[in-house]
Amino acid sequence: MSERNFMTLQFASRSENEAFARVTVAAFVSQLDPTLDELTDIKTVVSEAVTNSIIHGYDNRPDGIVTISAEIDGDTVFLSVEDRGAGIDDLELAKTPLYTSKPELERSGMGFTIMENFMDEIEVTTIVGTGTTIRMKKRIESKKALFN
Repeated sequence: MSERNFMTLQFASRSENEAFARVTVAAFVSQLDPTLDELTDIKTVVSEAVTNSIIHGYDNRPDGIVTISAEIDGDTVFLSVEDRGAGIDDLELAKTPLYTSKPELERSGMGFTIMENFMDEIEVTTIVGTGTTIRMKKRIESKKALFN
């Protein structure tokens, strides 16, 4: 029997769908019996990535589509958040802590920093005018191993 499982979720680029995405991914990942901290980390990175797609990729236009793919392989979670929006002009600048291209929205500029700190690996692919894909990976510690 394979330990691999996966799901794909698509939704409109509306801010009210961010919570839906976060809870859906958390429910999917729950089958690995993650710690509360691990689950919180995953929910947080999904929120950050989806919010970036909505605000920066689609400039808050509700007509875009955000796609989340999640895969479990053994004890590892692979996440992908993709948009077909504006793309990122300067990825290195965008990854700089506290940098935001939308200061008028009082954004903290910590999205990429949070994703990098909460996940084991993160890879960002972006093409201006085509969109952005954020791929992340996190190994889930078994609670059973923690108590033995």
